[in-house]
Amino acid sequence: MKAYYHLPGLFEFYELYSVFLPLFRQHREYFYDWCEIGSVYGAPADCLWGGGRVGFGDEEPERVAELTREYGVSARLTFSNSLLRAEHLSDKKCNALCALFEKSGKVYNGVIISSELLLRYLRMRYPGFYFVSSTTKVLREFSQLEEELDRPEFSFVVPDFRLNRELDRLSALTDKQKQKVEFLCNECCWFDCPERKACYESVSRKNLGEECAEHSCVSPNAHRGYRFSDAMKNPGFIGIEDIKGIYLPNGFSHFKIEGRGLGSAVALEFLLYYMTRPEFQLKVREEIYLDSMLDLF
Repeated sequence: MKAYYHLPGLFEFYELYSVFLPLFRQHREYFYDWCEIGSVYGAPADCLWGGGRVGFGDEEPERVAELTREYGVSARLTFSNSLLRAEHLSDKKCNALCALFEKSGKVYNGVIISSELLLRYLRMRYPGFYFVSSTTKVLREFSQLEEELDRPEFSFVVPDFRLNRELDRLSALTDKQKQKVEFLCNECCWFDCPERKACYESVSRKNLGEECAEHSCVSPNAHRGYRFSDAMKNPGFIGIEDIKGIYLPNGFSHFKIEGRGLGSAVALEFLLYYMTRPEFQLKVREEIYLDSMLDLF
């Protein structure tokens, strides 16, 4: 079995992927042979349907679509706003994105989604997409995960990262259910956070342009921001040895890497850690850093 990574920053890190994707294709020997790119996900700035993070990607959608089409990579629109109302469905920008990406090459593109209202609308209006149940639903109970996996509308379901280590119950899932599970690997959020859903709803309000108080993170380490070294200590962290030794042998193939709000330099570290053979990590880093057209900071 192979691990399929779903990578952050479709619009946010266009310049990074415009260098990385050719490198991945032309020098496949630099990278682990047991992994592939499952998709790249993200959303442009000022995207009404956006959720999870407040988007900052400003790359032209046509160029993004062309890049993923050229390299045969599935593009996923992160439309995980959980607070949409009927009047939001007519948003011109989001509908134009759907029209562009629904039929973009030989590889199916997808939408990461939280709102049932939006799901019904998109299934009717843009049937060419596949749909991913967003981790922003915060499905903490294992029974909730099982119910979501059994829904035919979804090709993939991203459970709350705190279910990552429920290995006995995960192993008992059917093969069909296992192939729909997409684990969030590198979450840095406080494992015991009681306000994860409220945090996501705050982002949804901001994307809708609503006045709302700034959500205050209750994590005892919130002042540190995201650090990959901290994420590695999280009880829900899934590293490459876990993927090879636990998850792949148990029938799980899909792994999501978060980080579209962190900057392309941090995203590169994820690509190096999860995909690149150790003996070639410096070479890949140099190839990308030395590209005169790429600003990683």
